[in-house]
Amino acid sequence: VCKIFRVSWKDRDRDVIFLNSLSAQFKQNPKEVFSDFKDLIGQILMEVLMMSTQSRDENPFASLTATSQPIAATARSPDRSLILNTGSNPGTSPMFCNVGSFGSSSLSSLYGTSPAPTTNFTSYVPMTGSSLTPPASSVATTSVPSITVSSHLTATSPSWMQPSSPRYRPYTVTHSGGFSASVPRSLNISIPPSSPSPSVMAASPPAMPITASRQRPTTMGPPLFTASPSTSRRRSSLLNRIPSSIYENPFSLLFLAVSDVSEDSSDEENEDDDFSCVQFGSSMGGSGSSSVSDSCNDHFTIESCKETEMLNYLIECFDRVGIEERKAPKMCSQPTVSQLLSNIRSQCISHAALVLQGSLTQPRSLQQQSLLVPYMLCRNLPFGFIQELVRTTYQDEEVFKQIFIPILQGLALASKECSLDSDNFKYPLMALCELCEIKFGKTHPMCSLVVSLPLWLPKSLSTGAGRELQRLSYLGAFFSLSVFAEDDNKVVEKYFSGPAITLENTRVVSQSLQHYLELARQELFKILHSILLNGETREAALSYMAAIVNANMKKAQMQTDDRLVSTDGFMLNFLWVLQQLSTKIKLETVDPMYIFHPRCRIDLPTDETRVKATMEDVAAWIAELYRDPSPFSEPKFPTECFFLTLHAHHLSILPSCRRYIRRLRAIRELNRTVEDLKNNESQWKDSPLATRHREMLKRCKTQLKKLVRCKACADAGLLDENFLRRCLNFYGMVIQLMLRILDPAYPNIKLPLTPEVPKVFAALPEFYVEDVAEFLFFIVQYAPQVLYEPCTQDIVMFLVVMLCNQNYIRNPYLVAKLVEVMFMTNPAVQPRTQKFFEMIENHPLSTKLLVPSLMKFYTDVEHTGATSEFYDKFTIRYHISTIFKSLWQNIAHHGTFMEEFNSGKQFVRYINMLINDTTFLLDESLESLKRIHEVQEEMKNKEQWDLLPRDQQQARQSQLAQDERVSRSYLALATETVDMFHILTKQVQKPFLRPELGPRLAAMLNFNLQQLCGPKCRDLKVENPEKYGFEPKKLLDQLTDIYLQLDCARFAKAIADDQRSYSKELFEEVISKMRKAGIKSTIAIEKFKLLAEKVEEIVAKNARAEIDYSDAPDEFRVPELKEQIQAWMRDKQNADH
Repeated sequence: VCKIFRVSWKDRDRDVIFLNSLSAQFKQNPKEVFSDFKDLIGQILMEVLMMSTQSRDENPFASLTATSQPIAATARSPDRSLILNTGSNPGTSPMFCNVGSFGSSSLSSLYGTSPAPTTNFTSYVPMTGSSLTPPASSVATTSVPSITVSSHLTATSPSWMQPSSPRYRPYTVTHSGGFSASVPRSLNISIPPSSPSPSVMAASPPAMPITASRQRPTTMGPPLFTASPSTSRRRSSLLNRIPSSIYENPFSLLFLAVSDVSEDSSDEENEDDDFSCVQFGSSMGGSGSSSVSDSCNDHFTIESCKETEMLNYLIECFDRVGIEERKAPKMCSQPTVSQLLSNIRSQCISHAALVLQGSLTQPRSLQQQSLLVPYMLCRNLPFGFIQELVRTTYQDEEVFKQIFIPILQGLALASKECSLDSDNFKYPLMALCELCEIKFGKTHPMCSLVVSLPLWLPKSLSTGAGRELQRLSYLGAFFSLSVFAEDDNKVVEKYFSGPAITLENTRVVSQSLQHYLELARQELFKILHSILLNGETREAALSYMAAIVNANMKKAQMQTDDRLVSTDGFMLNFLWVLQQLSTKIKLETVDPMYIFHPRCRIDLPTDETRVKATMEDVAAWIAELYRDPSPFSEPKFPTECFFLTLHAHHLSILPSCRRYIRRLRAIRELNRTVEDLKNNESQWKDSPLATRHREMLKRCKTQLKKLVRCKACADAGLLDENFLRRCLNFYGMVIQLMLRILDPAYPNIKLPLTPEVPKVFAALPEFYVEDVAEFLFFIVQYAPQVLYEPCTQDIVMFLVVMLCNQNYIRNPYLVAKLVEVMFMTNPAVQPRTQKFFEMIENHPLSTKLLVPSLMKFYTDVEHTGATSEFYDKFTIRYHISTIFKSLWQNIAHHGTFMEEFNSGKQFVRYINMLINDTTFLLDESLESLKRIHEVQEEMKNKEQWDLLPRDQQQARQSQLAQDERVSRSYLALATETVDMFHILTKQVQKPFLRPELGPRLAAMLNFNLQQLCGPKCRDLKVENPEKYGFEPKKLLDQLTDIYLQLDCARFAKAIADDQRSYSKELFEEVISKMRKAGIKSTIAIEKFKLLAEKVEEIVAKNARAEIDYSDAPDEFRVPELKEQIQAWMRDKQNADH
């Protein structure tokens, strides 16, 4: 593990943390060291794991941000050998790093090492005029090329050799030997021909790429510096105090250089610099080599011109004022000296403004890159420089625009080139945030300038308004940061392209990416918040927010062209910012009528489905409202922000959830395809289609790998618990608003609600309710731990109120979605949501009305109006049956169940539907099992199977796969309905014996007994019956239990009257199988035998009666009545079937 590393911290100031002896101490006493440095070690390991997929030439710690805050462990154990650089002043701006504090682009970015360096790190370069010399042994082993410095330079200007602060050197000369240094133009550097290093790069190109040093060099020289006589003595004394072992650690030399810079920055003088090759973001002894193979987001461009030199000098002068004030605060507090320093600052700023405009050389256009942007991105500007520049120029509009528009454009361009594959993304964001936060009185000058840009809110030019707004608007580049693979493939290539994606390293990488996203979104929030705080720009900000919502309305569609709308990453960032803006909104200040307001910023489609009202009802009601505008008040910010956030959820988090579920489904299907192709390889490997199948298998595997990596990225972007909790809490606010509309007495709601639906609620868009259900459904499946928030009580109340007042919702499928949410929270389905389900079933409003309401919906769903209603009803009823089984276990609901059983209006209809479903589902599932049995028998006979043509074999296999899917689905539904029958008949028998139910139930039971135990029962024998959920013993046990639970004379007569399926032999076979399989106890079997005897007596009696009346004279027969009876019997049999 590296001895020097940097750790992420919330504070903006940064330092380098040295742990020189942690390794040795850990070996001596691992438990104590681990307890003290647990958080620190955990973060190191997380970052190492996160970077494990990088190439070996990259420094795994290069992107970490150091901190000036000491680790908490140091306070607990001061005896640890922690060497912490002096932190910068707490009041300083994050725009720059103070003396002794180094940003990501300063000396702290130079700790790159090579896995196998060819240059001996313990070597040191002898320098003219320097008294700092390592031991002879170190010099003897050096392999660094000799560097000769002209002696006259050392004599005349010794101060140049002192390393200058990186604060006002956002560039360094890069040498091919693998080290960097600030070098004046008059420096002569000679490299012997025998040196393995290439020659120095050519001088003075017109413009050169600048890269933040992110790579580890293959060779690296030591820091290049020479001291002035005064500093040489101090360095010599420092050297005497350093043990010789320091030369065995390359980082110790870097620390020596850092310490020297920190100790004596007052001796620095301005000098001309060589711009032959400029490396942005590093300083002396840098880790960046001459290679420029970094990704494009690490590259910037700085002009080689006089303006740069002048700007350097002015920034250095401005910074020296601050240095003097810190060194001699008493003297600088004197009025004359204070005024002098203030004048110096003003002069520096005024001249910097002239330089930036090109007034001292040649005028600069607004399209040119600002010379100040690299300094801001590198965060190397002195405290107060930008603020003073804004204060000096903002009152002159022309000058202000000429200076700051190029800066804003440069920051946007830098942001477009950034990605979350490194931490460079934060620098443009932080720079823009600090600009927008600059305030004089009540005015934010930069905010006004930003919204005055032509691209603040560009007009749409095509049908892809959403994507246009993201690509062209000024803030679009900043909001576009994303971890989703479809938005930015750099993230997936860097973090999820290893040979294996394990659950553990995916989790760690996801946490790191979520931390990055959180940082970026916080800066985005600050930017937009500053623009909203500024009175002059609030309207423009609200217009921009509304434009994003309106331009992306198509994202809510089930099928949409992703090229026409903004990306998921963009929309989720936008949503996060709106959520932060909405956190302090009080519902009392939100106008529920806003969506119908004439000045509403949100453009709802005219065909938007409403909760209860039809399009005509809504149009008539709104026309009536507009005739009398008194109900509408002036829209306030809380109302507008709340509804914009609500619609942003509809267009961001929910489409992302749907895409996530589709991706999981695609992964499952591809896995199934790959498995099928592998398992059947023996059948197709010798066929003419073998090549095609191999190609398909290869394509499927490749696509599967891509999808798995895309899913890993989506896990990081979507399954962020903090983000999901914010969404849930906001939906809690939405639910409160709707409950207030339903009953102004909220939270003291009484059920049932009034029969008349409030017009405001009836006219609300249907997705207000649907989105709540859909989001709950998603988190219950993929993040159930998020569910327990303070808003959960409101969510439970909303579900109960809506399920108990289904007349308030026009769409039965929306009610079905709410039922499905309750089903998914059932402990039998999702054990982690047991507490939530208990809150529903124990809610005071649910104990009286929930069971009858669900029973009514069970029967009403027979006709939904959709073309797929016949098949949809089985799934919905399956959900309700599962809920009933759980509610039956709750004593609070027992009384309601019994009331419904004995006198409920819905119970007879409910039982009738239950009989119909059981008949159909068991019939279909058992028939599919027979077909599966046939194909399996054919395939067992290899000789006969091989004689079949290839196309016929494939057709049979295709039919087998389809039958397997059908049987699995139908058997699951049938098992649930039989379970329900079993529970109900055990508790209550009377309703099942009614004339309209008894005969039908007996016929259904007899038919299924015949299927299971009749002559053709062997056709149900399949391989691996548990694969299909087929448990014949359990099914037979439950069916015979129902017979015994309903055992009485009336039910025996109903069994005997069934002439289609009942036979004495059938019941004898059932008794025989129960005995052989040990399905029932002896007592139960005897009871069933007695029932069979009773039925047989009734059958014999019926036969005798039929014989008695068979020879009746014709004059006693009524032909019309006979035809009616025969027609009725035919209809009855068809209905039973």
